[in-house]
Amino acid sequence: MRIRFSLRAKLALVSLLLLALPWVGLQYVEEMARFLREGQRSALVATARAVATALHERPQLFAAHGAGRQVSLSDSILPNEEILDLSISSMPDRVSDPLAAEPPARPAAPVDGAREVAAILRGLERNTARIWVVDRDLDVIAMSGALVDPDQIRPPGPITRWWRKLTGGQVRAQADIKALLSDVTPPSGQAVASALFGATASWTRPVGSGDVVVVAAAHPVWVGDRVEGAVVVEESTHAILSVRDEAIERLTLLSLTGLAIATLVLLGFASRLSWRIRRLRDEAESAVDAQGRISQLAAASRAGDEVGDLSRSFSRLLGRLAQHHGYLENMASRLSHELRTPIAVVRSSLENLQLDPLPASSQAYIERAHAGLARLTRILSRMSEATRMEQALASTEPERYDLHAVVAECVQGYRVAHGEARIESVLGAAPLWVRGAPDLAAQMLDKLVENAVDFAPAGTPVTIELASDEDGVTLSVRNTGTLLPEALEGKLFDSMVSGRKGDGGENPHLGLGLFVARLIAGFHGGHLSAANLPTGDGVRFTATLPPA
Repeated sequence: MRIRFSLRAKLALVSLLLLALPWVGLQYVEEMARFLREGQRSALVATARAVATALHERPQLFAAHGAGRQVSLSDSILPNEEILDLSISSMPDRVSDPLAAEPPARPAAPVDGAREVAAILRGLERNTARIWVVDRDLDVIAMSGALVDPDQIRPPGPITRWWRKLTGGQVRAQADIKALLSDVTPPSGQAVASALFGATASWTRPVGSGDVVVVAAAHPVWVGDRVEGAVVVEESTHAILSVRDEAIERLTLLSLTGLAIATLVLLGFASRLSWRIRRLRDEAESAVDAQGRISQLAAASRAGDEVGDLSRSFSRLLGRLAQHHGYLENMASRLSHELRTPIAVVRSSLENLQLDPLPASSQAYIERAHAGLARLTRILSRMSEATRMEQALASTEPERYDLHAVVAECVQGYRVAHGEARIESVLGAAPLWVRGAPDLAAQMLDKLVENAVDFAPAGTPVTIELASDEDGVTLSVRNTGTLLPEALEGKLFDSMVSGRKGDGGENPHLGLGLFVARLIAGFHGGHLSAANLPTGDGVRFTATLPPA
């Protein structure tokens, strides 16, 4: 089964290609989020380098400070720690092992190193970053800042929440995100150890179920030729994720709005285009009537597009067809008019020849000439019969009359005129009132009976039936004999169409008899039909007329 799509359905399917625009926008947002995360990592590395630069060559800051010890990073090693970026510069040979069992003694501190480091960090404090300063033993000297900024913690929008629920993700409330970031553990000693070897490192680690990520960077602190500690800077990516989610929310709303507007515009355009095409189709169907004539010309559109060009071309085509059809309709009457004069000349010449004494052998030729002339006259009469009938119908006023009486009178005349044929009738009850012209109804019945007598085998009856029912009055003529060929189905009542074979002998048939009968039936407000008998041995012609 072949599926048919209307023009509007096709344009609606084409409009689905607009869904590629939100996808491109989403890829752009994701790329910008990745760019921001890379920028965030670079910024943390720069911050760690700046803090470490402020602590370089200050050995008193890393003097013994057992009283100020806060926490040891060696106790916070996280399992499965992943260092995403480790940029190690050329490591000098002067760097000793930071994990040696016997580290060299530090000089005595004239001041409390932890307090001085804390004072330095307070000058660099940021609300969304946490800074750690650790020594070679992974003990925290000072810590400043926090990963939580209440102003930057915004709950996800409705589209983001719906998408996370659809994909099985977790939707966290604002308080849950704040509590999660507040409980983030310190960085692991395994990650910080890279900086204690003299290398700058950056890494990320997930927090909770992994929907929040913490980015960290570490930079070594040098005292002379020795790494005495490291600066670790941490920051959450929640702000970037919030900006990304908000961008996706706006992109989704704008895309849906644009898609809806574009779809409505396309559907409106398709509806108007379909309406114009359907109107052109209706004009094409109504331009030709049931008789194949150009009844009205299509109105040429003034639109400048292809449909307008098609409408104008179609209108011009119908105009040329109407002219040609009119020429063909008038050709019969013109030929009849033009040939009558030479026929009259031939007839008068033959009559004059008969008045003169001629040899006996010439009489046969004169008789043949008279017979041919009479046949030619009948042909001309029948050629103009349809034109005369149309003119007569146009000038005839319908009247109410009894069709039963007209048919009964015609049946008596047929039995006399067609003495060699068996004319039978089943006329039913009288009267049967119809509206039209009685002489035209008799002429219609003449055509049907003449056609039936021509096709009925010798000795077989031709039956005329007249009846009435709720559909109207039906007048039918039935005969046995040759069945209707399939090639003439739907064309039998057209002009110049005949089912007879041969030239018709003395009575030429031009295929106009049934055409004239159809014109008369249409004048009475009815129609003609023809069908083979159910028994398969004959044909029935039926005229259905509305009652008066």
